[in-house]
Amino acid sequence: METPASTADPALTAAAAIQPVDAPLPEKSWTENRAPSGWLPELALAELWSYRELGLVLALRELKVRYKQTVLGFAWVIVQPLVAVAIFTIVFGRLADLPSDGLPYAVFVYSGLVLWSYFSGALESVAQSLVQNRDLVTKTYFPALVAPLSLALPGLADLLVSLGVVAVVMAVYGVAPGTAIVLLPLWILACLLVVLAAGLWLSALNVRYRDVRHTMTFLLQVWLFASPVVYTSSLVEGTWRYVYALNPMVTVLEGFRWSLVDGPAPGAEALASLMVVALGLAGGLVYFLRAERGFADLI
Repeated sequence: METPASTADPALTAAAAIQPVDAPLPEKSWTENRAPSGWLPELALAELWSYRELGLVLALRELKVRYKQTVLGFAWVIVQPLVAVAIFTIVFGRLADLPSDGLPYAVFVYSGLVLWSYFSGALESVAQSLVQNRDLVTKTYFPALVAPLSLALPGLADLLVSLGVVAVVMAVYGVAPGTAIVLLPLWILACLLVVLAAGLWLSALNVRYRDVRHTMTFLLQVWLFASPVVYTSSLVEGTWRYVYALNPMVTVLEGFRWSLVDGPAPGAEALASLMVVALGLAGGLVYFLRAERGFADLI
């Protein structure tokens, strides 16, 4: 039986046979990761965006772990604020008779408490984002900024559920939102920015100083009573309102209530809050990126 003739070009076959063994290999693309050399580190937005799937995985994992093996699951989002509202209404609304900007006190405190619950929970998650993902930080390379950014998001799911309950409470008390309801997403975004402005500092500091974890409960308790959650900011008068607004959650809570339950709109002192958030976010970002080079060694 005859073997079929090869269809290969003899010239090409010969050229391949005499090719030197030390012929250069095709060039490969390499990614070099080095610590930033300048005082002001570069924020690589393109690289950060390329790791968006990792951020999504971290966010979904946080959301699943939060209610894993719980009997009530997402119902805790409703039960905990309702119990707190009942206690605050009795203590501050009935016994202390605090003003509530003309709103039923239960509506007033609930509308502030749902946003505060998101803020406090998200801030704790962001502060612990690097320490809780220690193995990921030490064994693989990824922009560390992905961790705090992603863990600031899962609490928004709880917030959306809580807003549905707020709508029911508003209907029971006959409270309707005004036209400012269209600005509600902007105030939620403002709250997210406050979380990041404080959380970037705390997450980076927590890698070096584990005291951050022990002080979070105390910090949030003090911050709660320094913010108009259970009382109205109208109790602060004159130029002290500008000092009071250095706490950015003052303006965020006022704006959130204005949009949701038609409360008083924030005043000119909101500029003080805006300045604090801008400086805190810029400073926290610079500190986080400069400290990032040492996370794997310290964590």
